[in-house]
Amino acid sequence: MMTKKSLSASRAPLILFLCQMITALEVPLDLSQPPTITQQSPKDYIVDPRENIVIQCEAKGKPPPSFSWTRNGTHFDIDKDARVTMKPNSGTLVINIMNGGKAEAYEGVYQCTARNERGAAISNNIVIRPSRSPLWTKEKPEPKQVQEGDSLVLHCRPPIGLPPPIIFWMDNSFQRLPQSERVSQGLNGDLYFSNVRPEDTREDYICYARFNHTQTIQQKQPISVKVFSMDSMNETIAANLSDSDFYGAKSVTERRPNLLTPAGSTSTKVELRGNTLLLECIAGGVPTPVIRWIKEGGELPANRTFFENFKKTLKIIDVSEADAGNYKCVARNVLGSVHHTITVTVKAAPYWITAPRNLVLSPGEDGTLICRANGNPKPNINWLANGVTIAIAPVDPSRKVDGDTIMFSDVQERSSAVYQCNASNEYGYLLANAFVNILAESPRILTLPNTLYQVIANHPALLDCSYFGSPKPEIKWFKGVKGNNLHGDAYVFHDNGTLEIPVAQKDSTGTYTCIASNKLGKEENEVQLEVKDPTMIIKQPEYKIIQRSGQVSFECTIKHDPTLLPTVTWLKDNSELPDDERLIVGKENLTILNVTDKDDGTYTCVANTTLDSVSASAVLTIVAPSPTPAIIYAHPNPPFDLELTGHLERSIQLSWIPGDDNNSPITNFVIEYEDVMHEPGVWHYQTEVPGTQTTAQLKLSPYVNYSFRVVAVNEIGRSQPSEPSEQYLTKAANPDENPSGIQGIGSEPDNLVITWEPLKGFQSNGPGLQYKVSWRQKDADDEWTSVIVANVSKYIVSGTPTFVPYEIKVQSLNDLGYAPEPSEVIGHSGEDLPMVAPNNVQVHVINSTLAKVHWDPVPLKTVRGHLQGYRIYYWKVQSLSQRSRRHVEKKILTFNGNRTHGMLPGLEPYSSYRLNVRVVNGKGEGPASPDKIFKTPEGVPSAPSFLKITDPMLDSLTLEWGLPTYPNGILTTYILKFQPINSTHELGPLVEIRIPANETSLILRNLNYSTRYKFYFYAQTSVGSGSQITEEAVTIMDEAGILPPAVGAGKGYSETLFATSPVLHTVRPTFYKVRPVYPRIRNVSAAAAETYANISWEYEGPDHMNFYVEYGVAGSKEDWKKDIVNGSRSFFVLKGLTPGTAYKVRVGAEGLSEFMSSEDVFETGPAMASRQVDIATQGWFIGLMCAVALLILILLIVCFIRRNKGGKYPVKEKEDAHADPEIQPMKEDDGTFGEYSDAEDHKPLKKGSRTPSDRTVKKEDSDDSLVDYGEGVNGQFNEDGSFIGQYSGKKEKEPAEGNESSEAPSPVNAMNSFV
Repeated sequence: MMTKKSLSASRAPLILFLCQMITALEVPLDLSQPPTITQQSPKDYIVDPRENIVIQCEAKGKPPPSFSWTRNGTHFDIDKDARVTMKPNSGTLVINIMNGGKAEAYEGVYQCTARNERGAAISNNIVIRPSRSPLWTKEKPEPKQVQEGDSLVLHCRPPIGLPPPIIFWMDNSFQRLPQSERVSQGLNGDLYFSNVRPEDTREDYICYARFNHTQTIQQKQPISVKVFSMDSMNETIAANLSDSDFYGAKSVTERRPNLLTPAGSTSTKVELRGNTLLLECIAGGVPTPVIRWIKEGGELPANRTFFENFKKTLKIIDVSEADAGNYKCVARNVLGSVHHTITVTVKAAPYWITAPRNLVLSPGEDGTLICRANGNPKPNINWLANGVTIAIAPVDPSRKVDGDTIMFSDVQERSSAVYQCNASNEYGYLLANAFVNILAESPRILTLPNTLYQVIANHPALLDCSYFGSPKPEIKWFKGVKGNNLHGDAYVFHDNGTLEIPVAQKDSTGTYTCIASNKLGKEENEVQLEVKDPTMIIKQPEYKIIQRSGQVSFECTIKHDPTLLPTVTWLKDNSELPDDERLIVGKENLTILNVTDKDDGTYTCVANTTLDSVSASAVLTIVAPSPTPAIIYAHPNPPFDLELTGHLERSIQLSWIPGDDNNSPITNFVIEYEDVMHEPGVWHYQTEVPGTQTTAQLKLSPYVNYSFRVVAVNEIGRSQPSEPSEQYLTKAANPDENPSGIQGIGSEPDNLVITWEPLKGFQSNGPGLQYKVSWRQKDADDEWTSVIVANVSKYIVSGTPTFVPYEIKVQSLNDLGYAPEPSEVIGHSGEDLPMVAPNNVQVHVINSTLAKVHWDPVPLKTVRGHLQGYRIYYWKVQSLSQRSRRHVEKKILTFNGNRTHGMLPGLEPYSSYRLNVRVVNGKGEGPASPDKIFKTPEGVPSAPSFLKITDPMLDSLTLEWGLPTYPNGILTTYILKFQPINSTHELGPLVEIRIPANETSLILRNLNYSTRYKFYFYAQTSVGSGSQITEEAVTIMDEAGILPPAVGAGKGYSETLFATSPVLHTVRPTFYKVRPVYPRIRNVSAAAAETYANISWEYEGPDHMNFYVEYGVAGSKEDWKKDIVNGSRSFFVLKGLTPGTAYKVRVGAEGLSEFMSSEDVFETGPAMASRQVDIATQGWFIGLMCAVALLILILLIVCFIRRNKGGKYPVKEKEDAHADPEIQPMKEDDGTFGEYSDAEDHKPLKKGSRTPSDRTVKKEDSDDSLVDYGEGVNGQFNEDGSFIGQYSGKKEKEPAEGNESSEAPSPVNAMNSFV
């Protein structure tokens, strides 16, 4: 039969902890063994007098033990008291006081004895006392009447209870009275006023005493306080005195500090080790004194000192003997100071150094019981055997007592007994039972056979092999029917027999066999392990905002192991869904119909299997369907009244009272903690609970001084943190974990540097954190070498061989013991440079730019480190075409891993190269292989370095070019292709010419005059044609004004002479509309002024292209500057240039890869240049023209007004009388002054432009477009990109749109446009 055990990932650490608690000393109950006390009541047992008294005493043993009790040192005969019974098969006493009994009658000291034939175990002395919560004595406190500024003490004097009550002051509304540096509660419960103020007047100062044991609160009668202010006294005096007698009194009299508690100048205090020391000083005075604490002859202990109650209370936690001494509190204000000295003495109740542990021995073996304790004063150690002082116990020849040690030798079965160690001094005692059990037992495995363990992949798997035997058996694990003994880093073997697989994988599935053996025999057991796929939520619910009465759906799709049966549960605010038919749970979704405000909240999808659980949440927010009156929402108020209860070593319960939610319900509370000992002032996230919960059970770590605070959260945000809770110091313990991130890497060839991530302060679990570092050479059968180091993160092992694997482990320990056995990691000692170079290096040239290199790998033992790869160094020796050596630039290519070949890209054709190969490890490179020489074949050449077209004539052009920058072989010829282009960019027939490779210039003759040609030029090698360079040029125009001749459709250039009659050339040639093969920008030119330049270009390619201009200082290595051109126009103005500077410029188009013009160079004019400047560009002239135009406008308006006033105004007569040319109208055609016609003599002067409508210049045409211009340099540009001045080029211009004249506007025409 197979037993099934499922181990979830989250439960694994807990199970491991429990497994480690079960050791070989845990004797099976079917074997003979002395009694062991398993449960007992606390030493100081305060009972509730309203309930029956239960005094616990449970024990185990074989045969089952019998129980007896003593009371106050004498035998307690329970048969003689009808109210006292003992539970069956137990030693627990039940005292029935519910029916008329009195708890006081059973006060006393009780002790339980559990006995069988192998010995007797005894319990602690259990002191039984009933709790007391007496009422306050009937008294009516006298009203307190005090003068403003005086000190005041309100005494609480609560009834003496058991245990003592918790004191707090409140008013009639059950609100805590505010406390401050001026008003505070003392340790004895009294309320102290350093000085009183008028606002302290009230009639409900009430002292409350809370008795936690009986859950009752007692209230004292309210105390009335009346404070007389100086102002009211002055008014009373003034009413009885004349004005001459009354001069006023000072408001409040300042006074020096005086101590309200403690009395006198000195006092003493005794505190026990490990407790919390509380010292208090409260002072009166005006102004309110400030308290300061010092320790005479020393410093206050860091990390353990805290100030409470506005520094009136000094608190030192975990007191030790070093904290003894004189502590002085000083109270000071502006008038002086007062001090008090408290002498502190630290004593110590006994505490364990080594408590005795059970011994299981086989006959003939030896053993030792050790009982070591310390205290102040030094405790006495007394041994008992079976509850009897060992001095009068039966003699055992195998036993020898030596102070705190009992030694056993050659034990026999009669040596079985239970021994008690009692360590005591005047402040307490410790009692421990430890049995010696003599057994001879062959091994037995306690784990059920064929247990099936199921775990999730990538999580730990724990296979149990609980065992027992005497002598202690040896445990071995095997996998499979005929498997080998398991060992290595993949497994962890625990002392209790448990096999741990830290990271279980799918291939870990199988049968595992555990074998336990000793000299009496052996036993084996098989268990099964199955590794499952994890459960995942592949589609999670999403945040939703829904209006009231709407519908919402949350999705939750999961993926799981096919052998597991998942269940999907929906939660609302971490609780079950409400029972509401509107909520419909589907297979993979949750639907809510007709949503209301109560549906608002967090919805969580939880997918559970027997092995794991995953969840995902989403928030649903409900909003109003229509605007409603605004409600003020705000962050919640902070929680208050934090209280710690249920103090345990690893947990505690925190409770609080929520603050106001401010109209937005609290969704959750976030609990934070401060580790006052290790990280004071730093708050960490602890946990969070739903907004409906006001208590939380908190898990704690050992040796941490906790303080907690709570933050409330609603939809608006987080509240301010609450006031911190009281502090709680957990006891120290062994470390729970070992350091992480363990590595072993050598820094030198003869060392091993072991590093790790040290534990954080709270992970130490106790004082004295250290690390045990262990190492041994892997596969060398060496013993572990170990050292214990301080709280550091590195240890260096010297004298190691070079690059050898080591097994490494680092274990944490503190003053209380060691952490669990750590897992091992593999590291290596330091690396050294490789010893040999790769052999048999071969080069295979694939093409003119690519080669493949082969080599033989070096032996791994010669690498002397982690093989990182191979590195090829290669460099060009010379170009075979140019036969010229240049600076050697070595290139490097690295090939990772144990490669034996690699590719060399980017080689230059027709060149000679050298290379070598080296092996690389973590230390560096090894020696180089012998240089290998190889050559690349010819390739196609690059484009010629330049193409210039000079000396344009009527019928010829001169072409000059430069050799290709990279010939990539032996040039065989040049190819020149050219064709004519007309004004509409139509291309004519293409002509091709082959030119010898040794030529660098050519004169093309018999070309057509005034014709643009496009040239394509490239070089060839034996491999093929290279990249081409293009250029355009124009033959000059016939000075006689002859029209351009025709170009034959099939001819590259005309074969007729220009002397032929032009009539023979009136027929235009046939052109073919050809789309350019690729987009291009050409003929980039610049016309520069002092600080700006007009850049223009020609573009061939797709329409609607966005251009940009890049420019920079010629010869500079600075990055190009870039300006974006607005629209698709073919010009741009560069502004902000430096006068007298040479610039380089180029034009590109966005969105096209590598689409850019060739570079052009221009120079800005020098500052204060003497060149002729067009007057129309000068600011003073433009201003003068504006003034003249304005004057003319004013004169015209005056004329118009006078004509209207005078009725008919014959213009002709006025012209004869006043022949002033400045007020004469201009002719529309030439801008000169003329006369109005007779038909207009009696008409008012018309307003409007003087430019005829058929010649109106459109704004959009004149702003952004450039007209054609000549090749000269006289034409100037204004900064807005428009021409000014006369064109100076000889090229014939086409008419501009809307303007019949090709002349640039003159200053007079500019005036026309104004008027």
